[in-house]
Amino acid sequence: MLKHLSFTSSNKKMISQAEENYLKAIYKINEREGKSANTNAISAAMNTTAASVTDMLKRLADKDFIHYEKYKGVTLTTEGSRTATALVRKHRIWEVFLCDKLGYSWDECHDLAEQLEHIQSPDLIDRLDTFLGKPKFDPHGDPIPDRDGNYAKRQQVRLDEMLIGDRGVMVGVHEHSSAFLQHLDRVGLVLAVQVEVLEVFDFDKSVKIRLNGLQELLISNKVSENVFIKIA
Repeated sequence: MLKHLSFTSSNKKMISQAEENYLKAIYKINEREGKSANTNAISAAMNTTAASVTDMLKRLADKDFIHYEKYKGVTLTTEGSRTATALVRKHRIWEVFLCDKLGYSWDECHDLAEQLEHIQSPDLIDRLDTFLGKPKFDPHGDPIPDRDGNYAKRQQVRLDEMLIGDRGVMVGVHEHSSAFLQHLDRVGLVLAVQVEVLEVFDFDKSVKIRLNGLQELLISNKVSENVFIKIA
């Protein structure tokens, strides 16, 4: 399934890096949760206070990048969606380049891509996309919009939503922190690994799984709720 959003805009607005980062955070919350973003969610994503978020949301609303009403959810306007989607495209393409061509690990590429995504050169990103073979997903399993805003949508569930006996392939993560990704590396829970649910413990919602039909592993609920699986 492809979602379409044109990047073409005749009303280019000046926007700071801080404002871009907020738009991207709102985009990701909308993308992953499928609903409007509230102040608390944005505050957690940006690691800042609710008061700072409120101030920024007012600025973004004044520039017509978002629809915002106090105590209600935040959604992107058409202009905000164009800007955020283009930024996410740049970020995820840079992540692919850093991991696939420069040998960075998936826990290292995010912070570097955060810096590179603000380079204002659509032609550079188009060339980089072509050079990489127009990848559909980044190293964390997140979809990469193409130049027209189209991106692949796949059927996936969180590991904590799976039932005993369910099997699938790990295709992504919700949490992108270095500590979390390094932990997944240590236990072998990485993209493309086959996962089978063996047992779910009522006490703490921890899950026993089998990887690639061989290794058995007990994972916490914190891990299982941040891992995406495509059911076989």
